[in-house]
Amino acid sequence: MPVEHVETRAGSYADSVTLMQVSTRVTAAAGVERAMVAMGTALNLDLLTGMGFALPPGTGPNDLVVAVRAEDEAALALALETVAGALAARPVTGSFATSPPRTVGAALRERDRAIALVSVPGPHAFAEAMDALDADTDVMIFSDNVPVEQEIRLKDVAAERGLLVLGPDCGTAVVAGIGLGFSHTLRPGPVGIVAASGTGAQQVLCLLDAAGVGVSAALGVGGRDLSAAVGARSTLAAMSALDSDPGTDLIVVISKPPAAAVAEAVRAHAATLGTPVRLALLGPGNPDLTAATEQVLTDLGVAVPDWPALPGRPPAGDGTALVGLFSGGTLCDEAMLIAADRLGPIASNIPLRPEDRTDPRAPWDGRHVMIDFGDDELTAGRPHPMIDPSLRTERLAAAGADPRTRVVLLDVVLGHGAHPDPAGELAPVIAALDGPAVVACVVGAERDPQDRRAQMRVLHEAGAHVFTSNAAAARYACDLIEAR
Repeated sequence: MPVEHVETRAGSYADSVTLMQVSTRVTAAAGVERAMVAMGTALNLDLLTGMGFALPPGTGPNDLVVAVRAEDEAALALALETVAGALAARPVTGSFATSPPRTVGAALRERDRAIALVSVPGPHAFAEAMDALDADTDVMIFSDNVPVEQEIRLKDVAAERGLLVLGPDCGTAVVAGIGLGFSHTLRPGPVGIVAASGTGAQQVLCLLDAAGVGVSAALGVGGRDLSAAVGARSTLAAMSALDSDPGTDLIVVISKPPAAAVAEAVRAHAATLGTPVRLALLGPGNPDLTAATEQVLTDLGVAVPDWPALPGRPPAGDGTALVGLFSGGTLCDEAMLIAADRLGPIASNIPLRPEDRTDPRAPWDGRHVMIDFGDDELTAGRPHPMIDPSLRTERLAAAGADPRTRVVLLDVVLGHGAHPDPAGELAPVIAALDGPAVVACVVGAERDPQDRRAQMRVLHEAGAHVFTSNAAAARYACDLIEAR
């Protein structure tokens, strides 16, 4: 007879990636039916309740929750031993001759040259980033859920001191040939990237790589940098930094749909630089990221290749809706811009228009919809979906079983820091679908650890239509909807 254990540990903490790994190990243990080890954030509590676990009253974000359902007492005991072992403290290692420094500033003062990478829960990122700036060091803030007023303050302080703040929510960067955050194995080259976008930068970087073109640097400035509130503070500084770099022959500025006045300020600043600038600012009437990349290749005198694509299984049934399930916000924006132009309004948790906003956790109403699973709302207390695809995979299965769905559109982002085998996680679910077609864009460089070609092949063999251009994938998904 199944047995269940739910335990809360007040004041205990482990980072979301560690807890995802613990949950995966426990779920794979013999005799375990369901398991989740997570901090008690609102999203995680909803997920635990949805899994059928009864939570103690008052469970909150400062509580670590251990929830296991097993087939018998012996299996439960083994699962709890697995939890205990996985959460056991690991020995401290490092190259410090004495005790390791306890603050960002102390660590930076032991190094001649450095960039500080801050990856802590959003409410604590400001203090760590300011400590780095006080140590006269540039800082990359990987953390999301950082209040915008704190972002503005950090970027103003950086400008006063001649420093650069990358982020918050800077998902990827390349500095001095080293990839930071979600990164790819790339060759050096003449293109410098400034990106108010994570996956948008990754798409352009990987398309350039496929064409044989490398980069001098990729500076992620955070998805809000071209908003009216932030006013391109880091974008303008990063453009100037690349302009002074002798290894950069062309600057590309990438952004989610920017505020109009801020976009104009970026254009005006570009006109003052000695290095040519190509803008890839998503929005109605602007080129998509693939078209912008092709313009860059033309500027460099490089032939535009045929972007790889593999055909898949056609849709079946009477479904009419397009469902987009994205790990990248910029890729979701790009797909929505393309689809809205052809299919009409697209509901989303990051909508193009305020009236199209939808709650990603609410029951689906059958409209065309695209969800960004990497949005702050869905990553508080959880790993990013490029690390832990489980939440999106569950939604894929649900959308595939709904007769209203005709096409499911996905991004699959590879690289260092991402899941080691995302196609392997998605393929069984895709293969089990008997109604909608699945269209997937694989964003990855040739030498990424997951093996881009192998990932594409796994998805193709499961029945998916597979592209390397997100824009091409979105257009093909629209073709399948309109063909009905």
